[in-house]
Amino acid sequence: MSPTPKVVSPKAASLPPLPVEDPLTSAQWEILLAIADTIVPAIEPFATANPKTHLPVKDNDYSTALSTIKSLTPGEHGESVARAYLNDSAVSNPLFREEFRRILSYYIPLAPKRQLLLVLNILNTRAGSLLLTGYATPIGHQPIPVREAILRGWATARLPLLRQLFTSLSMLAKQTWIKTTPTLGPVLGVPRVPVGMLPGKGFDYEFLQFPPGTEPEVIETDVIVVGSGCGGGVSAKNLAEAGHRIIVTEKGYHWTPDHYPMSDQHGWNNLFMEGAFIQSDDSACTVIAGQVWGGGGTVNWSASLQTQGFVRREWAARGLPFFTSAEFQNSLDRICTRMGVSTDHIEQNKANQILLEGARQLGYAHKAVPQNTGGSRHNCGHCTLGCGAVEKQGPAVTFLPDAARAGAQFIEGFHAEKVLFESRKGQNVATGVQGMWTSRDQHGGIVGSQRTRRRVIIKAKRVIVSAGTMQSPLLLLRSGLKNYHIGRNLHIHPVSILGAIHSQDINPWDGAILTSVVSEYENLDGNGHGVKLEATNMMPSSWLVWLNWKNGLDYKLNAARMKHMAGYISLARDRDTGRIYPDPHDGRVRVSYTVSDFDKKHITEGLIALAKIQYVQGATEIFTIIPGVPTFVRDPTASVSSGINDAKFQAWLDQIRSTGFPSPGSIFVSAHQMGSNRMSAREGDGVVDPHGRVWGTKGLYVADASVFPSASGVNPMVTNMAISDWISRGVAEGLKDSSRL
Repeated sequence: MSPTPKVVSPKAASLPPLPVEDPLTSAQWEILLAIADTIVPAIEPFATANPKTHLPVKDNDYSTALSTIKSLTPGEHGESVARAYLNDSAVSNPLFREEFRRILSYYIPLAPKRQLLLVLNILNTRAGSLLLTGYATPIGHQPIPVREAILRGWATARLPLLRQLFTSLSMLAKQTWIKTTPTLGPVLGVPRVPVGMLPGKGFDYEFLQFPPGTEPEVIETDVIVVGSGCGGGVSAKNLAEAGHRIIVTEKGYHWTPDHYPMSDQHGWNNLFMEGAFIQSDDSACTVIAGQVWGGGGTVNWSASLQTQGFVRREWAARGLPFFTSAEFQNSLDRICTRMGVSTDHIEQNKANQILLEGARQLGYAHKAVPQNTGGSRHNCGHCTLGCGAVEKQGPAVTFLPDAARAGAQFIEGFHAEKVLFESRKGQNVATGVQGMWTSRDQHGGIVGSQRTRRRVIIKAKRVIVSAGTMQSPLLLLRSGLKNYHIGRNLHIHPVSILGAIHSQDINPWDGAILTSVVSEYENLDGNGHGVKLEATNMMPSSWLVWLNWKNGLDYKLNAARMKHMAGYISLARDRDTGRIYPDPHDGRVRVSYTVSDFDKKHITEGLIALAKIQYVQGATEIFTIIPGVPTFVRDPTASVSSGINDAKFQAWLDQIRSTGFPSPGSIFVSAHQMGSNRMSAREGDGVVDPHGRVWGTKGLYVADASVFPSASGVNPMVTNMAISDWISRGVAEGLKDSSRL
């Protein structure tokens, strides 16, 4: 008889402290919370509902909703769980408002925040309310049914401002509620940790500490690596094992595996840059990037695809022959071997099984996606919030411990302000990095008041910038470099989403996240641009935010059906580019990127292909996140033998094509960013040379995904690591040669 699995309860991580100053006035809060409480309202029958605080519905509708949610709820207390869920609202939970305060105070840049405050102020006047809502009475004083009608009007308004306002506020309200509500989890039955997860033992890191002081602390090393992610981790290992003194710095902090996986609220706040609230300037793209010890390798999904041949040939044709050389393949193989990359132990969960089998039935090219799981089974659907089993072999589990064992030193909580230079014989020579270090608090956390802040100067013979595509350009710009290409040529692999509902339980949070890929549409233009079709992360705060909103009751009913849902992405290898630049007010990262019509067409074809896969796999409902496109509901009387030729289904696909992605209102997501410091054969065409050295400097290198010559077309981790392996080995060789001299 097998022993009862141990119940794993991860340690609670800390949250950013509530700001001392409230970001909103009481009048602004009234308007904002009234809108949030309309998106996710408390629901009661007409007889008992107060329409100011509860959405009143017909007795039959309430009874049906209660019965439906009860039937979906696991356990023996289904009715009480369902009633609590229907009675829950965005603002009934104090944590909701607290999280809103954090988002508005810490994560929204000043210019968009000012725009929001202006709209809230306008809505709070009779004239402004009449203009934007059609009612002289401000929306904060309206009953919920009237508020619902106003929001539905915004969703389809001719005025772009109103459509954008609806999209932004509804997304913000949904995700904040999902992260903080106590009632959704019991309805869905999502386990706190992956079923069967055994806690893993992480590496015992030691981080340098500095005493308080008014003058900068000055330390010396051979090489400073700025960033602990996929590029920085590999670079640190290679240089330390070559016998050089190495210091790795990281703006984020290290969380031990017993904190993983974090809860939805704690994970988004602690593991991601700007709380995962980075938006492009046109508000159409949400950009998600890790900011934690181990970088993106701590929060990604284990996908370990090598750079494809057609991409390698394209890069070589740009005057970079390394990419078709044996050295590049050696680097790819070396890092995959270290992480135990393999397809041998994959157990496809239901969502990935559906993708593979549907592709097989339609004759689409498809395959399993290699995983960096040390050659072991790894069924963790929670990995985007950290891997508590320590099975995912990211930099914090592999390359950084290797570097430590070879003598590397580490600093967490270090914001690199600028690279330091000296002029030697007319050349800009990098001599180190200056930054601000912030210690942990007296309890070992990162939110207490007793935290030391100390400026630190790290002198070094070489500087390797591995802060990632989002931050590396900003560091170069803060350092005074004037190269036109810094921050430009940005690729983000824009993604749109398709969901399906099946009659059987999918439990999409179970099993590994991304273990299959359909590549049938990867070359739609004949030049290597197209889409990959993949499964996506299905944690509630990642998925339920995308569900269409018609009204509060409909949204809650749909969210409760998540265990029957499967979610997928159409991921474009984008041809067209954008730019990274510093916010003019506070220097934080800003993204100027608009998905081009060229790339939108490819994403659309990917969604249509995903819909066909779901149809042949028996989905009862299929939906996109394209504004104006309704959910396709399968006719149960339709002939099975007609397959995807069903006339109603084909008409729906035609509607997707004809609608396209209207702007504003359409939303894309990016978890892959690259190219903002691209590598080039000539100085005028990029930021770094073929060996990763920053053009016009000496001793300064970039080793991360920002040096990609164009979009990789696959999950970029392995390509990033292989390029960084090559660059850092070159740096190590150069240091050895200079020592001889």
